[in-house]
Amino acid sequence: MPTDLPTLDLLADRIRSLPDVFQLIAGPGTGAPELSWGDHFFFVGEERMRPFATIVVQNVPGFDERSALDRPGVFRLNVELGRAKFNELFGYGPEEFPTHQDGIDFAEADRWFPHPVYATQGWGSIVCPESDVTDLIAHAHRRSRSRAR
Repeated sequence: MPTDLPTLDLLADRIRSLPDVFQLIAGPGTGAPELSWGDHFFFVGEERMRPFATIVVQNVPGFDERSALDRPGVFRLNVELGRAKFNELFGYGPEEFPTHQDGIDFAEADRWFPHPVYATQGWGSIVCPESDVTDLIAHAHRRSRSRAR
């Protein structure tokens, strides 16, 4: 991977720098299942009620394997878009995801797609982003901050 592309650590730093963001990295002692160890969860506020973004670094066998995160250096950014932004980005609502999922390459790098598991909840994903993801992260962060108020 070229060094000028956003790395997982640089992306996590960018998200963590937003106001009121708390990061949890799943691991021993966090209460997270071992299959999610190393994944990053970003919340507004320390109460950690609901993440607005996650960075996942491995497959969860039998649950979330379609992005092929078992490849070296591969990670996936996931953000909560909400219904309107999801529709704007993908051209259909989250509830329509099941009828579109067969035509999606969930492992393709640097292309936004509906989250392989949580699309119906309005989540979007991108594997190893090379393009600027700031606007969609900021959108998810704003939505989460307004819920926290």
